[in-house]
Amino acid sequence: MTTDNLKFLSELEQILRQRAEADPSESYTAMLLQRGRSYISQKLGEEAVELAIAGVQADADRVVAEAADLLYHLLVLLQSHDLQLGDIVTELESRHR
Repeated sequence: MTTDNLKFLSELEQILRQRAEADPSESYTAMLLQRGRSYISQKLGEEAVELAIAGVQADADRVVAEAADLLYHLLVLLQSHDLQLGDIVTELESRHR
């Protein structure tokens, strides 16, 4: 992972915050947030299952695509709780010590 990769994740969080204010008929992110945490959590679970299935197959491209979907839905769920990836990193760092 490069610094540019990490920078993009931060930029993506910003983009998702902006899209939260958009018309839900024009923004998938806004639609998810409008439908609420239960729906977002359901979508996150679906993506996790799809990633798990892809993980047992020999298709690295599919794993990447499903992992991207999972990460996107995770970011939306975090946003619905007013959290950011930095909060998760802080938790992981505390567990590592």
